[in-house]
Amino acid sequence: MTETMPRSAASERTVRPSQASVVETLDVAARIVAPTVAVGVVKRRPLMMALAERCQIDRAAIRLLQRLRERHGSRPLRLAVPGRTIVLLLSPDDVGRVLAESPEPFTPDTVEKHAALGKFQPHGSLISRGRPRRERRRFNEAVLETHRPLHHLSGPMLVRIGEECDRLAAETEDAGGLDWRRFERAWWRIVRRVVFGDGAADDRTVIDLLDALRRSANWAYLTPTRARAREALAERLREHLDRAEDGTLAAAVAREAPDPLVDPADQVAHWLFAFDAAGMALMRTLALLAVNRGHRHVARCELGASDPDSPEELPYLRACVLESLRLWPTTPLLLRDGVTETRWGPETLPEGTSFLVYTPLFNRDGERLPFADRFTPGIWTDGTAEADPSITPFSGGPACCPGRNLVLFTVTSALARLLRREEYRLASGQPLYTGRPEPATLDPFSLSFNTTAI
Repeated sequence: MTETMPRSAASERTVRPSQASVVETLDVAARIVAPTVAVGVVKRRPLMMALAERCQIDRAAIRLLQRLRERHGSRPLRLAVPGRTIVLLLSPDDVGRVLAESPEPFTPDTVEKHAALGKFQPHGSLISRGRPRRERRRFNEAVLETHRPLHHLSGPMLVRIGEECDRLAAETEDAGGLDWRRFERAWWRIVRRVVFGDGAADDRTVIDLLDALRRSANWAYLTPTRARAREALAERLREHLDRAEDGTLAAAVAREAPDPLVDPADQVAHWLFAFDAAGMALMRTLALLAVNRGHRHVARCELGASDPDSPEELPYLRACVLESLRLWPTTPLLLRDGVTETRWGPETLPEGTSFLVYTPLFNRDGERLPFADRFTPGIWTDGTAEADPSITPFSGGPACCPGRNLVLFTVTSALARLLRREEYRLASGQPLYTGRPEPATLDPFSLSFNTTAI
């Protein structure tokens, strides 16, 4: 709702920001901000992720925010942070407003995000404003074909995905199981071949360089810029892009002839960053299907009616992937900064206000969502999820992820190929059990499966 629309006094009271106490602000810092930073905002830390799962940190954070909402109402909650205006959003409608009105007046280019992502993609679209952002966003949308369900290169992409998944299935058949380490090697081969082509299939160095910079990015402005490593990554990315192998995103980049402001290597660095999170989503989806027989049966029926050699959306399997992202969002904190003064009811928040959205609250809010803690892919096919402005696994509004459809195609196609080859049973010791509430935190690195060939 915008300020040009008439409001009653009651509605103005509803949206006026509330003020958190110092104790409440410290609770938010201790239960939400600190655990999120400890796990790794830009590059997940496996040991901390395992500890987070054991402690179920997201459940504690959700309960804290529910208590704050009960105490203050659904109004934006201004935290007691000296020298800054930081507002925590507690209402789905407020989340919808901030996302719908990005990048202006609510820019994704926040202070923290700029300090972190600038470590490995200083010219990335997410940390840009004005004309540079518009050119970079246009480039990303054009190359990734944001508005097409299937990329025009989905055919050759599917071939590469299938070859790597068949190779992975052969390895797991020999080993009798699948774990994160084995999956991760195969996943990055898929990503490198889809983005750069066959010549990059074995180039682990490009991912090693990116990971080193992402680990540094976890600390944002608390660590110095590693200029030499950043240039080494950019040079390696440019080498792969210059080859522009047919049927790859690199070829699409070459055809686009980008504006000098774009810096394609930095945009590609962000794509690789996003594909890392996509791999986590794939493993979590595989785990959900392994323990939910009914949903696994529906997915297999969909696969049985499809052509394995033809690119397809596979709507039910795609819904399963989206549902895993709702249950365990790979971006737990959405950040926006106000580039101008913004009105919330009768109050004005100053330019530079930081808006904080803790996505697990809106995805797993048992006080609002009857399906909060259940694996319910149907909400992605019947319009339920789409109608909720705060359930946004790929962000939302004009600043939503431009690679959404491409990522979903890659993950869904890989998942389909694996399910056609093998039966997966979740190994013991995992916190996923059919018929129980899904855990609020799930460590993808600890997932392992026993497999049998079909």
